[in-house]
Amino acid sequence: MCRLLGYQGLPIQLDKILFQPEHSLVVQSYQPREMAEALLNADGFGLGWYHPQQETEPFIYRNIQPIWSDINLPYLSRYIESGQILAYVRSATPGQGVNYNNCQPFRFENLLLIHNGYIQNFRHSLYRLIRNRLSDKIYQFIDGTTDSEHIFALFLNELYSDPTLNLAAALKNTLKIVAELIGSTGIKALINIIITDGHQMVASRFALGTIPPTLYWLQNHPNFPQAVIIASEPLFPAQWNTCPEQSIVTIGENLEINIEKLS
Repeated sequence: MCRLLGYQGLPIQLDKILFQPEHSLVVQSYQPREMAEALLNADGFGLGWYHPQQETEPFIYRNIQPIWSDINLPYLSRYIESGQILAYVRSATPGQGVNYNNCQPFRFENLLLIHNGYIQNFRHSLYRLIRNRLSDKIYQFIDGTTDSEHIFALFLNELYSDPTLNLAAALKNTLKIVAELIGSTGIKALINIIITDGHQMVASRFALGTIPPTLYWLQNHPNFPQAVIIASEPLFPAQWNTCPEQSIVTIGENLEINIEKLS
């Protein structure tokens, strides 16, 4: 299990969203309030962001040490500015190695993904079934062993196989495929995801066989005007909105929010 954070809006220094809130992602790494299956997020962290003026591939910074132990991050976060940011702190699923190949965000071309959750007994349940569905290009993209990266690969396979699909539709198809592969096996799957292409952001709060992890969104807070924040836990006291269970939330380029309930 992990803690997720997504920001879309006016460009800000990473420090403002990563360190300054009273219940920041750094605090959530050692004192999370709403994690159901772990106590700490000490198995690494990662950041992804886009250049605020240029159309470039996104940048990532990852570390397999706890976020609180990275002495360079506070300085970097005051230097880097972006209007599209993803960040996470990791509590590794047992059996999934703590190494850089397994550290999020995962990147493919202009896309970034972070995931909180797991597929139960992944190596012996859906690992082979997901790989069997992938094109050669997407299959070769996979570097690590996590369920998270394989879910991303499945999403990419859906997105690039049908040019008419947008991010939300491809994510919806991905969740549907996972549900079909699990079928009546009773395997649990928790799939809270945030994906961005640098212009829009989509997130899911979704689970099979159990209750999905928490996920919230907040729009146009006085400290973050003209912006939307998505987070596993509220970063500070405010009127945070709970993402409905079994839903996909889309933040458009103009910060319009659409919530689709999944049947």
